[in-house]
Amino acid sequence: MATYNTKQIRNIALAGHGDSGKTSLAEAMLFVSGGTDRLGNVPAGNTVCDYDAEEQARKFSLSASLAHVFWKDVKINIIDTPGYLDFEGEVKQATRVADSVVICVDGKSGMEVGTELAWDRATEAGVPKAFFINKCDLLDAHFNATFDQLREKFGKSLCPVFIPVGKNGKDITMIDLLDMQSYVYDDSGKRIPTDTTPDLEAAAERYKEVLWEAVAGTSEELMMKFFDGEPFTKEECVDGLHQGIIDGSITPVYCGAATRLWGVVAMMDSIAASFPRHTAKKVEKTVAGDVEVNVDGEPALFVFKTVADPFVGKMSFFKVMSGSVKKDAVLKNSRSGSEERLAHIYIMKGNKQVEVDELACGDIGMISKLVDTNTNDTLSQSGSISYTAVQYATPYYCRAMYPLTAKDESKISQAIARMTEEDMTLRYENNPETKQQLIYAMGDMHLTILAANLKNRFGVNIRYDIPAIPYREKITKTVDVEGKHKKQNGGSGQYGHVWIKFSPSEEEGLTFTVSVVGGAVPKNFNPAVEKGLQDAMLKGAYGYPMTRLAADLHDGSYHDVDSDELSFKTAASLAYKKCLEQAGPVLLEPVGNLDVTVPESLVGDVMGDLNKRRGAVMGMDAVEGKIGYTVVHAMVPKAELADYPTVLRAMTQGRGYFDYEVTGYETVPMNVAQKIVG
Repeated sequence: MATYNTKQIRNIALAGHGDSGKTSLAEAMLFVSGGTDRLGNVPAGNTVCDYDAEEQARKFSLSASLAHVFWKDVKINIIDTPGYLDFEGEVKQATRVADSVVICVDGKSGMEVGTELAWDRATEAGVPKAFFINKCDLLDAHFNATFDQLREKFGKSLCPVFIPVGKNGKDITMIDLLDMQSYVYDDSGKRIPTDTTPDLEAAAERYKEVLWEAVAGTSEELMMKFFDGEPFTKEECVDGLHQGIIDGSITPVYCGAATRLWGVVAMMDSIAASFPRHTAKKVEKTVAGDVEVNVDGEPALFVFKTVADPFVGKMSFFKVMSGSVKKDAVLKNSRSGSEERLAHIYIMKGNKQVEVDELACGDIGMISKLVDTNTNDTLSQSGSISYTAVQYATPYYCRAMYPLTAKDESKISQAIARMTEEDMTLRYENNPETKQQLIYAMGDMHLTILAANLKNRFGVNIRYDIPAIPYREKITKTVDVEGKHKKQNGGSGQYGHVWIKFSPSEEEGLTFTVSVVGGAVPKNFNPAVEKGLQDAMLKGAYGYPMTRLAADLHDGSYHDVDSDELSFKTAASLAYKKCLEQAGPVLLEPVGNLDVTVPESLVGDVMGDLNKRRGAVMGMDAVEGKIGYTVVHAMVPKAELADYPTVLRAMTQGRGYFDYEVTGYETVPMNVAQKIVG
């Protein structure tokens, strides 16, 4: 039997703006619970969750990492997520399997863009939320102002549970509103109960009223007590908080200073007593529809994250969605139909692995070296269950990728395959037109980290460059030209002669027709003429492939002895060269539909920027389910969007996003074409 059952397990994701203290909060929870024997800190690079060398060097999280703590007979699985926008895929993975999300907020900076985005990710996942207002020990930290900001933005469901009283980080007393107990902290972070004086009670009265009103709304009995002016017991507050978090009517707000351990015990007490377990949502989403969460059902797990470790091998992080999962069990992959043996099951604490024999429904663990199982796969006893996948944003930030040496070139394909398997917001493409290896990511930092991982994990060194645009050409006039190839050097010669009428076509590539009469060009040479044109079309007048070309072979001549296929291929290419001289070739560029979603207040800025990018705005719509946002529809050349992911992010402070799809090719304006061809 699993050491901890479903009722004892809490899965929380820590999310929020960069530098709001998510990793520090995880570290504090580990230290307070006895999970570590020393309190690490981010600047020193010695925290449990930021164990990667790049994370330690850069002083911020780059991927979602797992840790677990044991507190009051409860196992709390912590998923510490990055705050940097390039790594939002890691946040989506975490919210897919978390049962609640704690959003960290810097008490000095107040609500930031990352706060809003963390709320959005949790809302999309349908996961209950809580706030931890951090860094309340700092000068100029403003709990009151930050709480008011959050409540104004996210609504009246926000409910204070633990609050600070004091100013400028000095003489701070923390009050637990559940029982009106006050605490102060010594230099070691130990909390010391103290009397709740009338002054403290008066300072807390506003927040206590908000808490009691929120708790009263969770049951008719408590509502009656509230209206009758009767005080709530701590147990009633805890139970009401639990119900309110589950049904979404309460979003609890805690506070403290993670690096000094302030407020950590209070939040962990609340997590253990009031935060939802896996079974609280009753159902789990599958491809076939909602299914009841069954603690005693068939064993089934969902793989939400994959890590390509050069030493351990492929690491598959999973959540037990149904039943319990035991060591050495054989489960079937619903995608591939293949069977996987769970030879070893681990729970993680950063990069430390602890092997276990069994994990209960709702628990989170890791299996190494699965053969045919990837992120978003479901393993179950029957193989008939498929849980809904994590929905990742499409990466649009593109760079051409070049190995630095021949040794790097020999290893790059396998290394990139491993990295794209691990990171679903990376996309690799070998472009046949530009002959470039292209890598698509979420931003510049994302690619910087990819290059570092390729070097550190696989010994592959690369460099990036701006990707080439796959321009094409077409003709604009109809011309009738002759191509004649005649060669004689003694013995058998070469002779091919064609008249071809070239004209613009609406079809891609070459539209080849034959209207020769009287056998001027024998039929057996027609394929050679067509092949000669196709080969020649690889380069147009400006060096780019020719397309939308109609060619009608209508006349010519041949020699009984000297004519052969090569001669007519050569004659066709000569005719094509004359066509380029006379038919007014122009440059074509890929264009497509761009849908930009931004706050209404920024629509004007976005439209102005699109005009500079030769974009044509086609219309606007309100975004369904996202109040205050507008989607701008435009047609934009691909060449103008190389830097758009970073520009839009800067313009909207991370609030804007877009989708783009190439839909065809259009003529490049003459002034732009001159710059392209030099």
